[in-house]
Amino acid sequence: MNRTWTYNMSFGAPTDPAEPRTGLSRNGHTVVTVFLGFILFFGFLNNLAVLILFCKFKTLHNPVNMLLLNISVGDMLVCISGTTLSFVSNIHGKWIGGEHGCRWYGFVNSCFGIVSLISLAVLSYERYSTLTLCNKRSADYRKALLAVGGSWIYSLIWTVPPLIRWSNYGIEGAGINCSVRWSSESAKSTSYVICLFIFCLVVPVVVMIYCYGCLLYAVRQVGKIHKNTTCKRECHVLFIVIATVICYLICWIPYGVIALLATFGKPGVVTPVASTIPSILAKSSTVCNPIIYILMNKQFYKCFRLLFHCQTHSSTDGEPTSHSKVTIIQLNQRMDCGNACNNEPCPKTDSKMTFLLRPEPSLEPISKNTPPMS
Repeated sequence: MNRTWTYNMSFGAPTDPAEPRTGLSRNGHTVVTVFLGFILFFGFLNNLAVLILFCKFKTLHNPVNMLLLNISVGDMLVCISGTTLSFVSNIHGKWIGGEHGCRWYGFVNSCFGIVSLISLAVLSYERYSTLTLCNKRSADYRKALLAVGGSWIYSLIWTVPPLIRWSNYGIEGAGINCSVRWSSESAKSTSYVICLFIFCLVVPVVVMIYCYGCLLYAVRQVGKIHKNTTCKRECHVLFIVIATVICYLICWIPYGVIALLATFGKPGVVTPVASTIPSILAKSSTVCNPIIYILMNKQFYKCFRLLFHCQTHSSTDGEPTSHSKVTIIQLNQRMDCGNACNNEPCPKTDSKMTFLLRPEPSLEPISKNTPPMS
């Protein structure tokens, strides 16, 4: 067999993928199997529920929700193509996909994972711009499609190179999954790892922190003007922002740190056991994303309750509609004293053109009536 593939660059030991690894004991594989089974079941179930909601309720069909749908599609593909194979391999205590299966596994999981990461960064910018731009923003499906397509193209740009010998995909950790060979000493592999870390992890983190930080600052400014009407929503937005950023960091930063240690640390500094936990955390994002970004959204949650008959039509019809009249646009107008925005005078604020401050994670307008089913 090709030695360049069977040599485990991550941990510095020749390894035949057909042989059991000694990194984990039988009990260790059992524990990992339980966690992967949990992630596989709930990751698939949560994202499937999201797809069903999109198919059933037409009111969810808007540009921003297309980004949420893109995240769910990517996460579901990770569950189907990656977590499943890793789960079965753990049961056998060794990698069962062979050489070509390992390369395919490493490629598709990296591709789908980066799609989700980039989509989350784009979504954070969309939330920020929706509530802070002074001009009226109408539904623009063309920009949404461009963002979705761009996330896939961007992902392919960074996941295809290992297939054409800029780095490589191979066995990692305890021998039950595959990824980029982090600790290869060649200049090509090292340069690829550096670029991958910067453009596929650091950049999305910086974009998310900046956009959500600006959004939270704007919400707090509104709260200072109308403390009684916005305190509850400010707290809810703060909770969503903190949950979003923390979940992102917990799922992906440990994996990035382990990758850098394997690349620039001493040989053997990252043991198979130590690399297993970050890998599981990264896969757990497929469970967390639907909960934080979709099921915690009031619009989606209302549709979810209707879908499973947990909420009657009359209860949604009676939803209060007395939203706060304070908007980010109004705040900007008061602070800037009528200054021009985007080289144009800020339009007068009325109920038709303002984006009201809401606690929903997607910050999208919620239908006043029962969501129509397709």
